[in-house]
Amino acid sequence: MPEFATIAELQQLAEAKLPKEVWDYANGGSATETTLRRNRAALTKWAIEQRVLVDVSNIDLSVDFLGYTMPIPVIVAPMGSLYRFWDKGDIEMARGAGQEGVVATVSGVCGWPMEDIAEAATAPLIFQLYHHGPRDWVQPRLERVMRCPQYMAICLTVDNAIYSRRDRDLFNRFAASSRANRDRANLPEMPGPDHDYVQGLTWDDVDWLKSICRLPFGLKGIGTAEDARRALDHGVDFVWVSNHGGRQLDDARATIDVLQEVAEAVAGRVPIVVDGGFQRGTDVMKGVALGATAVAMGKACSWGLTMGGPEGIAGFLKILREELRIAMGLSGNTCMRELKPGILRRVDY
Repeated sequence: MPEFATIAELQQLAEAKLPKEVWDYANGGSATETTLRRNRAALTKWAIEQRVLVDVSNIDLSVDFLGYTMPIPVIVAPMGSLYRFWDKGDIEMARGAGQEGVVATVSGVCGWPMEDIAEAATAPLIFQLYHHGPRDWVQPRLERVMRCPQYMAICLTVDNAIYSRRDRDLFNRFAASSRANRDRANLPEMPGPDHDYVQGLTWDDVDWLKSICRLPFGLKGIGTAEDARRALDHGVDFVWVSNHGGRQLDDARATIDVLQEVAEAVAGRVPIVVDGGFQRGTDVMKGVALGATAVAMGKACSWGLTMGGPEGIAGFLKILREELRIAMGLSGNTCMRELKPGILRRVDY
């Protein structure tokens, strides 16, 4: 077990271990970082109601997601450049999450072949697609995913039509995916991002992707109830509420504030994933209570990977599970699937 006892300690240790420019790349946001700060601040404005004298000797933390019973409602969010945090980071992230039965999302700019990552995983995977090329580049890539039985779903990231200005990276003169860095890390060759294609994506491309995907297909980056309803009109199998961890549109709303509106629009027709500032067990409870099927975490998972590779991410998830069990019991809740908005209260002070 890696040598950290709390998530706060894990964060401190990871920041101390990583070079400043790598820490800033992983944990910073775009421009003024207003969206990044709002994600965390908005979570603190929901309080969990404490109910007592409830038999909490048996607490069920599991949820069902696209046919898979998750032991806890947590997904590892996709992250690029994981090789900077641990050798063969994409592979080891999937391996560590699998130790806890947690679904990991493989980034579309992962550093290793998607087949190698699938081979290391012992829990299901989601593949995150960046549409960085024409359709005759995308389709063979997805065919490779669909040939690997470990992949349970595919999601298209839709909140990156224009790459943001990330002030920390600019200040540090840091290029996350530079060819020189990839060569030093001995990474397999892969095409770089081509935002000419991303900028031109429309709902017609969603229809085309849905038509070729033999796995459940969703959209990652939904930020309004209107777009959630439109996604359902186009037949998606799940929606992922996200603002890219505060790394794309500056001055956007916090995802926890968007979530309830999206949940009302979706009305239980498809699962909902949410990310954006979630780091602790109480955060997960709030996300599920407000309508998410599962909560995705990126930054916090990268801390675990940094401090112990697969054992580090598994250690983080163990602490998260314990925090979640304690929060459920002390609030008098015994079944994750039954959480409703009524267990929360707004506290604006």
